Amino acid sequence: MAESKIFTSCQIGPVTLRNRTIRASAFENMCIDNKPSDALIDYHLSVAKGGIGMTNVAYAAINRSGLSFNGQLWMREEIVPELKKMTDAIHAEGAKAAIQLGHCGNMTHFYTCGQIPIGASTGFNLYSPTIVRGMKESEIQQMVKDFGTAVNLARKAGFDAVEIHAGHGYLISQFLSPYTNKRKDKYGGSLENRMRFMQMVMKEVMQAAGDDMAVMVKVNMYDGFKSGMQMDECILVAKELERLGAHALVLSAGFVSKAPMHVMRGAMPIKTMAHYMSWLRFWWLRIGLRLIGKWLVPAVPFKEAYFLEDALKFKKELSIPLIYVGGLVSKSKIDEVLDHGFHAVQMARALIHDPDFVNKMSQGAEINGCKHSNYCIARMYTLDMKCHHCVDNLPKHIQKEIEKAENK
Repeated sequence: MAESKIFTSCQIGPVTLRNRTIRASAFENMCIDNKPSDALIDYHLSVAKGGIGMTNVAYAAINRSGLSFNGQLWMREEIVPELKKMTDAIHAEGAKAAIQLGHCGNMTHFYTCGQIPIGASTGFNLYSPTIVRGMKESEIQQMVKDFGTAVNLARKAGFDAVEIHAGHGYLISQFLSPYTNKRKDKYGGSLENRMRFMQMVMKEVMQAAGDDMAVMVKVNMYDGFKSGMQMDECILVAKELERLGAHALVLSAGFVSKAPMHVMRGAMPIKTMAHYMSWLRFWWLRIGLRLIGKWLVPAVPFKEAYFLEDALKFKKELSIPLIYVGGLVSKSKIDEVLDHGFHAVQMARALIHDPDFVNKMSQGAEINGCKHSNYCIARMYTLDMKCHHCVDNLPKHIQKEIEKAENK
């Protein structure tokens, strides 16, 4: 039997990880006024204590217009001391610290981001719902600079690495995808033009990262619907990111606004999601979920390592280190993925269920792992991210929904 690669060290750019596990950048919703909270620090510290090679703080907006949620990080000078407190604690446990940087584009509202949402093109985002304004040339130039500023703030805060979010239908992805990019200028039309914003961002990011920070990029292998990016174009995007000097790619798929369960797979607990939404702010969505939720957010069957077959197609085309993410909840499947030659693995739900997951794997302990009922997904856009087994006194209708999903 071949020796497990999980607990061998690995290099991502200038950064060495003690093993090949990375906490994926699943949204924690643990910030207060877009600043780090004790809960956010405690969660990532628990994952570091649990043996992870690197923990990745999720979905930090590079500026205010990039915010989707009040519980989300907004990168600015005033939060650096608290972020440094977190990275120091992570480092003291032997893990590395990364932060995902991005901009939500049209996936927000005026009352969250402080302005009419902006994106690649003017239009209406049905899934928010909100009017969206296409970005001006001057705004594009400033946005590129803001990415570089965010990287420098991350360094100041003690992070070893950044993960640039170029997938899932957020701003960079909105420029890449013909579904959201209807521009007639040099940023729209051909794939070459649609990649231009991404190229500008990456050049700024790589310059800011210098020779002491690792740069990962989360990128789509496909958007998950007919009018979006398909695999052939996504492979070309990945090759361009390789050319631009990214140290590693995280291969994912799906648009959170249109094909969300392509990203996460498994049950979509509609009753749980509606239960936690405020009637005052989300009355329209609560009603819609109750009436047509199973058609509005259709489930996509879960299987372990659900992106592996597609990720292997990218691996044939690329030389850059590839980080696998998607449906890893057991040691045997992580071993299989690494044996295929992936550089490292990312996971989120396994660590939401049990922050000590990596230690238990290394000790050969029995793992009563995540059963992907997706309760954490249903609540994490409204409340702080938690697994159902960490919540007392769940309403009976939510308990039944969880049991039904886990017994499938």
